[in-house]
Amino acid sequence: MKQVIDKLTIKGFKSIKQIEDFELKKLNVMIGGNGAGKSNFIDIFRLFRAMMELSLPGLKNVNLQSFVKDGGGIHDFLFNGPKVTEEIELKVLLKNNGYQFKLSPTADERVLIYDEKTYNKYLNESWQNLGGGYDMSKLLKEKDDNPENDPQNNANQIYDAIQSWHIYHFNDSSKRAAMRHFEIIEDYDYLRFDAANIAPFLLKLREKSIASYNDIIETIRLVIPFFDDFILKESQNEKVRLNWKQKGSDYPMRPHLFSDGSMRFICLATALLQPDPPATMIIDEPELGMHPYAIELLAELIEAASQKSQVIISTQSSNLVDYFEPENIIVAFRDKGASIFRRLNTKELVHWMDEYSLGDLWRKNIISGGPIHE
Repeated sequence: MKQVIDKLTIKGFKSIKQIEDFELKKLNVMIGGNGAGKSNFIDIFRLFRAMMELSLPGLKNVNLQSFVKDGGGIHDFLFNGPKVTEEIELKVLLKNNGYQFKLSPTADERVLIYDEKTYNKYLNESWQNLGGGYDMSKLLKEKDDNPENDPQNNANQIYDAIQSWHIYHFNDSSKRAAMRHFEIIEDYDYLRFDAANIAPFLLKLREKSIASYNDIIETIRLVIPFFDDFILKESQNEKVRLNWKQKGSDYPMRPHLFSDGSMRFICLATALLQPDPPATMIIDEPELGMHPYAIELLAELIEAASQKSQVIISTQSSNLVDYFEPENIIVAFRDKGASIFRRLNTKELVHWMDEYSLGDLWRKNIISGGPIHE
């Protein structure tokens, strides 16, 4: 059973000094000025995902140590640096389980895991301590040491839940982006976070769920009226790319002929309309390069997707915000150098909502979410 995120605690991570038991709903739309901390909030999910990856010799994977190294070293992850913050503390509460740990720097700017704990509300009255002083999650060993079908294997439940978080980032839709190039035909198990395998994913979807495939095609046509369908054919080297055709023509068009905005919308429509979506979808600035009509349609797709999955969106678009309710909106801002996150409340805005939309209130800075001079 898919588990969504209930509450999140973050202490000492980048610009986030402390948020405790912050509630996440089925639909969460995060707004705020540049540098408010939205990207750092999303990076938390990437860190959790990195915790669930083994460090295997010769295998290029994003495990905890490589994630920290690629981010500049552990000192760059500590709130205001190591002189101010000694460790990072993270906790996630799921529907049935909980997982928490602390990250502390070593002398060579690697990171060690301390106070790693798990919780299952049906099996334990208190948190189970897995230990500390490791450079790799002990939960991974706990998972491997127990049968997958063991109902008391708390580690498996937590691992599966975190692995089901998909952080989509389609911002790079340039001519060199992987989504526009050939990909091996067998790479279809799930839509990759940068949509590098969108062609084989759609090819398999057309074979297994033609109704879902057709929904994606019809949605794309609403934004790209001249688009007819994809031409998904296996090449001699067992690869496929996102060739397509226009209405009224059978001439094959190559993916580089899509505009950047069109390419991003194709990826977003595929992610949001997939028939077996992940438990939680996190999407950073999906509105980039979108026409106002496309943004309206995007809002409808996000709302519909939140009926099947938990959706977390980070946006700078006041037009996109217009289509959601106040309870969907999380405002990020900075106070005394630290990122603060607050969810809007309809009761506090009721006297404004008769005359203004949420986007209007944001643009007028009635909803704080613009630049704040400290």
